[in-house]
Formats: sequence, C-alpha cells, structure tokens
Amino acid sequence: MSFTEVGTTDKIIVDRRKRSRNATLARTLREQRDKMRERSGDVHFARTLLLINARTIRSTALLFPAIVLAVVALGLYRGTPSVALVWMLGALICFAPRQIVAWQVLRLPESKVDLNAYRQWFRLTHIVASLPWVAFVFVPWQITAVAGDMVFRAATLLLVLAASAFIMSSIRGVLLLSFAPAVSAFCLEAFRNGDPTSAMLALMMIIGLVFFIFMARQLHASQLLEISYRAEKDSLIAELETAKGISDEARRRAEEANLAKSRFLASMSHELRTPLNAILGFSEVMAEEILGPMQNDTYREYASDIHASGEHLLELINEILDLSRIEAGRYQINEAALSLSYLIDECCHMMELRVRNKDVQLDVKIEPGLPPLIADERSVRQVLLNLLSNAIKFTPAGGSITVKAGWTTKGGQYVSVADDGPGIAEEEIPVVLSAFGQGSIAIKSAEQGAGLGLPIVQAIMHMHDGQFFLRSELRHGTTAIASFPKKRVVVDPPPLAADTAPTPVEAEETIDG
Repeated sequence: MSFTEVGTTDKIIVDRRKRSRNATLARTLREQRDKMRERSGDVHFARTLLLINARTIRSTALLFPAIVLAVVALGLYRGTPSVALVWMLGALICFAPRQIVAWQVLRLPESKVDLNAYRQWFRLTHIVASLPWVAFVFVPWQITAVAGDMVFRAATLLLVLAASAFIMSSIRGVLLLSFAPAVSAFCLEAFRNGDPTSAMLALMMIIGLVFFIFMARQLHASQLLEISYRAEKDSLIAELETAKGISDEARRRAEEANLAKSRFLASMSHELRTPLNAILGFSEVMAEEILGPMQNDTYREYASDIHASGEHLLELINEILDLSRIEAGRYQINEAALSLSYLIDECCHMMELRVRNKDVQLDVKIEPGLPPLIADERSVRQVLLNLLSNAIKFTPAGGSITVKAGWTTKGGQYVSVADDGPGIAEEEIPVVLSAFGQGSIAIKSAEQGAGLGLPIVQAIMHMHDGQFFLRSELRHGTTAIASFPKKRVVVDPPPLAADTAPTPVEAEETIDG
C-alpha cells in the first residue's frame, strides 16, 4: 500500500541526471581548481612566508632594543660605561637594516614583491643583526667574577637565541648562519678561561643552539601546514562561490524561461480557441447534415472524426492553459459559498453517459448535513470532473467507482473518488502527479490524455489551502482524496460520538484541517 502527497505543482527546471546540462559547471569548477592549485604552489607559499617574516620583525621591533638597553644599563651600573655605550650604538645600527627591509616588503603590493631578492636581503640583515651578539661575548662586563660573567653572557645569549628562533623560523637555515658565530665565540671564550663552569656553559650553548634550530624547523613546518590549510579553504570557498553563481544563474534563466512559457500559453487562450471553435462548429454542421444530406458516407465519417478530434484537442488545450495560468500566477478564483454535495451530484450526472457506456457502477456516499464551503465553484467542479474522469478511464468494464464526501477529523471537508482499476505502483505515484506524467498502465493501455488532470487538481487544492492525496496499490485500485481545511467551512462540524466517529480515510490524521 502506498500513500503519497504532493503539495505544490511540478516544476522540473533542470534534469541533473543529464551530463550535458552540467558540462559548463564541471568545466568552470575544473578551471577554478587549476587556478587555486597554482596559488597553492611554491610561489604562493614562499610569498606568504616572506610576509610572515616581515610582520614578525615589525611586531618585535622593540624586543631586541629592550634587551640591549637592559644589558647596557647593567654595564653602566657595574662600571663599563664607554664600552657599553659603544656596543649599544653598534647593536642598534645593526638592527636597523632588518626593520627597513621588513617595512619595504609590507609597503609594496603582494604581487610586486621580488621573492628571491627580498629573501636574500632578509638573510643578510638577520646575519648583520646577530653580529652585536658576537661582540657581546668579548665585552668585559665585569658583572662579578669570570664565572659570573660567563653565566651572564650565556643567559643573555640563550634569551636572544630563543627570540630569534621565533623571528627567523619563516626562513630556513638563517638561524644557524646567524648564531653559529656567536656560539662559536662563546665556546672560544670558555676554552680561553679554562674553568669547568665555562666548559659546561659552552656545552649548554651548543645544545641550546641545536634545540632552537629544531624548534625553528618545527615552527616553519607549522607555518607551511597553516598556509596549506588556508589555501585549501580558499579553494573550497572559491569553488562553492563559483558553483553557487552558476547555479543561481541557471536557476534564474530556467525560471525566466518557464515563466515566459507560462505567460505565452496563458495569453494564447483566445488565439488557440477561436480557430478550434470554428473547426468544431463546421464539422458538427457537416456531420449532422444540417445544411443538407452528404452523398458520400466516408466524408460523413471524416466530419465526425474531425469533430471528435477537435473536442479532444480543445480539452487538452484547456488543461494546458489552466496549468499555465496557475504557474504564471494568473489563475483567478472567485470564492463564494457552495455546496460540496450538490457539486458532486451535478458532476456525477454529467458523467452518467460515460459511466453507462463503460458499464461501470457509480456509488455516491455523502454524509448528510454538510454545510457550505467557501471556494471557487468552477475550480472545485474541475477537481471533481478530473477525478471522476480518471476513475472512469481506468476502471474496467463491470467495475465500480465510489465517491465519498464528509467531515475530516480536524473539522474540514473531504471528497474521495475510489476505483477498483489496475492501480498505480508506488514508485510511479510521483510521476503521475507531475505535469505530463503518465504511469505504465496508462501507456500500455494507450489511454488518451496529456497527464495534466492530477497536477491541475493538486494545484487547485493548493490554491484553496487544501491537500491532495493518492492512495493506490497494484491490482487493488486507486483512491484520490481532496481535503479542504476547517477555515473554509461555513459552520463548525457537529459533535461526534466516540463510538460512531466517522473514519473516511486512513490518512485523515495527517490532513491539516
């Protein structure tokens, strides 16, 4: 047993299963991926690392001058003013080129930065900035005894080495080039002193240099990983934006084309019906021989065939125009109070001849005392006629059709048309509810129709704030249910006893009254 509801009309704009429709999107995404892959290459990474180095130098511009001032203040306090001031002046002069190069890199546009040239300039200025620390090892600071001076030099150098490892991590190898001379000078001074403390401090300096080189490498790897993640994120964002732009443009064009089609068909009502009415009128005059007998029987049959074909074509045009007006938003409904039971009787009477010709039994079961509905009479009549026409079309000779109407469990009103025809497979229900969709039974039996009856029904019910359901099973018939909400009923429903409450359909619990 299958049970399906569709609340809106079918508007298939793009068939995603067709590769041809997605060729432009795939080509654009491929071009965007290639572009982002180029951005994520060595050139992009090198430029980003250079900018990181420049920003780090600028943000730590006061760090080394502060260390120099602290060392000089201690030297002045311990009685080496002239040597300390000369060393401070030389150190500040050596620090200045690195700041100038960093300022130039940050001032230029990213695309105009010469990577090789500025990378060499940074290496050179880093080495120049480390020269004061080579001289620092040989300055007689006279802090305490010889061992105390060596401890002071070692502590200061380790502090500077740690800060430099952070600053120079963006350029591989520059930390070793910059501080190997200072560490070598310290080891030389320790060897000249010849005491065990200086030897231990020299060993600590060598181990410290190796450790901070390792830390600089780890920072460099982390920076590369961060840049790669950022490039991948930018690539994904660019792809999503490209896909969204293409999708929006395709949807806009499809909606414009669909709306233009709907407006065109909705405006062609007069142009299509006028010549068709003439065909119907003249063929009827000829078939009934109103102006005189027709000598040739074959011509008489041709006239009858022309009239029957014209009627079928007119019915098809009316359905297409109705659906087009609904999609274009030009379908007008004139709401008024109407009797659902009266319309059901009237529509069943209109279908009586077709029922007799098909040898089908039609049963009507309407709950008594149904109050009027606020709805468009022409639209509700079209819903009833479409449902009855479908039921008669697919009910075999000797079968039966049951029409029911009554209260829903939430206070609305419903009408259902059930037949004992071949039924519809569960997977085909969405097909028959879509515009121009036909099930396999209709195709095999070559039943006439464009597949617009049920889409029009569900569109009309949607315009009336109602719902439309199909319940079907192969070889067990089909039940079509149209439900109107409680707000369209003129008066409230009568109270129902607990043991006699009607259960018109199984799906009433899901109907929004």
